[in-house]
Order: sequence, then structure tokens, then C-alpha cells
Amino acid sequence: MSAVTPIDLPIDRTTERQLRAGEKAAERNAIKRTKKRLTSRGATIAALVIAVLWTTPTFGLFLSSFRPADKIATTGWWTIFANPGFTLDNYQKVLQAGNTSLNLAGAFFNSIAITIPATVFPLVIASLAAYAFAWIDFKGKNWMFVGVFALQIVPLQMALVPLLSLFSRGLKIGDVQLFDGLDASNSYSQVWIAHTIFALPLAIFLLHNFVSEIPRELIEAARVDGAGHGQIFFRIVLPLTFPAIASFAIFQFLWVWNDLLVALVFADGAVAPMTKLLAEISGNRGQDWYLLTAGAFISILVPLIVFFSLQRFFVRGLLAGSTKG
Repeated sequence: MSAVTPIDLPIDRTTERQLRAGEKAAERNAIKRTKKRLTSRGATIAALVIAVLWTTPTFGLFLSSFRPADKIATTGWWTIFANPGFTLDNYQKVLQAGNTSLNLAGAFFNSIAITIPATVFPLVIASLAAYAFAWIDFKGKNWMFVGVFALQIVPLQMALVPLLSLFSRGLKIGDVQLFDGLDASNSYSQVWIAHTIFALPLAIFLLHNFVSEIPRELIEAARVDGAGHGQIFFRIVLPLTFPAIASFAIFQFLWVWNDLLVALVFADGAVAPMTKLLAEISGNRGQDWYLLTAGAFISILVPLIVFFSLQRFFVRGLLAGSTKG
């Protein structure tokens, strides 16, 4: 008995449109069912209350940044209608604040020059390491991954002094100089290295979880077609894990941008970031603390732009793996 070969029958455009409409309707229904399961009236009310409580101090800080120093010191921001008064002097003083070699405007560009590489470097290294731990078999892989995971519990403060000593004196084994000392006042290198080191354990752990969820059949099919590790990584793994990479990039950007501890230790002189100068503009005895209201909103300008521009990737990264199909 001969086998019958199936024949693909042609589908007219009307039927094709109906099929697509049915698929879109099924997708919309699935989204509605998911939203219905994940939301409720009580959760919505609680979220609104939390949002109001979280936003009120920020709104008060914003109003205070436009008020004269005497009114900030004597009246609260909620009395703005009873004690009106607005000025831009706070922002002018903040932008001009600093020492002779660096003001806040220059420190703003230093923060960008520090934050962008300190976000890119750990993501590049962590994504490659995550792929290696997930899909490359080598001796001691499991123990190495456990060691990377264990590094997350090491307090950041414990590594500051050894790193500072390494950066200032360099690394020498016997008569061989492996690493020369870095000048903190003229180079971003050591603050880049410090942030990269501190971010790698968590980045590798999180990205490994996403990379390992890629179906094994997809990786094996690529290997059968002759793809090497480089092609698999750049053509398959990287596009599929981009939402997770973007999510961690947002967190890393915010951590580095708002960091003060690492900046105090490793960034000095002409390469000091904005957080370091903001800690100094209030004066020796805090007499100019009102300037911090304007400085705070200058400092959050870039993080807000980054967060809202990458928000859709952030949400996709958080929800990745939460649904099937």
C-alpha cells in the first residue's frame, strides 16, 4: 500500500485574514485572563496608596527646590500658597558649586562617563559567562558557579581597602610587575574596574537563569547545522535574553549613578562624579543644605530618562519565564 503524500492546499486571503483575526482575538483573551488573575480591586487601591505615599515627599522636594533659602528654612513646602515665592537661584548655585577644577556641571558628565562603561562592561562579561555556565561543559563548572554565587554575600566594604591598595601600588609577583598603579585623580579606570567587579556575581547568576531556560532543542539544532559557540551566542542566546539584559542594565545604571561609597574611595579630583560633589555642596557645617533640593533633581534627570525609555524591556525581563506558551 503506497503512502499518501499530504498536499498543502492554497488558502485564500479572506481565510488567512480570518485566521489571523482569530489568533489576535485569542491572544487578547489570554492577556485579559492573565490581567484578571493578577489584579484585583484591593491590590489596585493598595498600589495607589503606596504611590501617593511614595510620591508626596518627592513632590515636596521638587517644590522646595524652587523656593528661596529663607522660606525653605522657616516654612514647610505645604505652606507654599500661604508663603509664595519661587526662584531659580538654587539651580544656578548648584551648577556653579564645586572647587576650582570641577563644578557640578563637569561632575554631571563625569557621572555619565563612569556609569555607561560600568554598566556595559559587567553585562558583556556576565552574558558570556552565563552562556558558558549554561551550555558549555568543562571541568569544575558546577563548583565555579557555586563560587560565583557565593561572592554575592561578600560585603562590598570588605573589598574597598584591598582594591585601593591594588590600584595604588599595582600587582607584583617576584620581579614581574603584572599591574601598574592607577592615578585616581586623572583616570576613570579604577572606578570602572571596581563597579564591574562588584556587579559580576549577581549579573552572572541572574543571566544564567535566563540563558539556561532556552530550549535545549534549539541549541542542539544550531549545533547540527554547524554553528559554533560564537554564532549560537550572538544569533540565538543574545536576542532571546535581551529583555533580561536590559532589566539588569537598568538596575546597574541606577546603582552606579547613585553610588557614593565607591566614588569616595576610587574617584577623586577631576574625575569625581556628581554624587560626590552633591555631598560637599551643603557646606562644612551643613549651612547650605537647601541646595540639595535642587541638586537632587538634577541628579535624577538621567535615571528617569533611562528608566522610562527602557521600561518596556524592564517589564518583559521581569515577566520572562512567568508564563508558558
